[in-house]
Amino acid sequence: MAGGTQPRGGLIEGINVTPLVDIMLVLLIIFMVTARLVDSPAVPLDLPKASQSEDVQTVFAVSITATGQLLVNGEGITEAALRDSARHALVKDPELRAVIQADGAVPHRQVIAVLDQLKEAGLTKVAFGTVRPAEPATPETPATEDGRVIP
Repeated sequence: MAGGTQPRGGLIEGINVTPLVDIMLVLLIIFMVTARLVDSPAVPLDLPKASQSEDVQTVFAVSITATGQLLVNGEGITEAALRDSARHALVKDPELRAVIQADGAVPHRQVIAVLDQLKEAGLTKVAFGTVRPAEPATPETPATEDGRVIP
């Protein structure tokens, strides 16, 4: 007979777990492959300080003031010289990262122009500097106009 050894309409005396095991193995493999792709938040650690550490990261800091002045590492620079300065810094350190800090009054187009200059120079690791907003004062603790809490 093609139906197995159990009669039709009879009681099932055993469960075939082979399909269940196959599905679980496939799910385990999918989990193991995708676990590497998931970006878990960093665990805060208090790491020891090393006296001979050479893992210093160089940052190419670009600041745009409210008046539109361009500063690279604290020194004034023109937009035309920005690309050359970024190229020279990138030659010295291939792992160079740029941080753009722009005042809130700076037009968006100027920030994008600086970003384009950096990308043309070959600097693709770019971040934007921000500042955390001040904690709002509760009614029990009065605050000054600049957001500082009065004790």
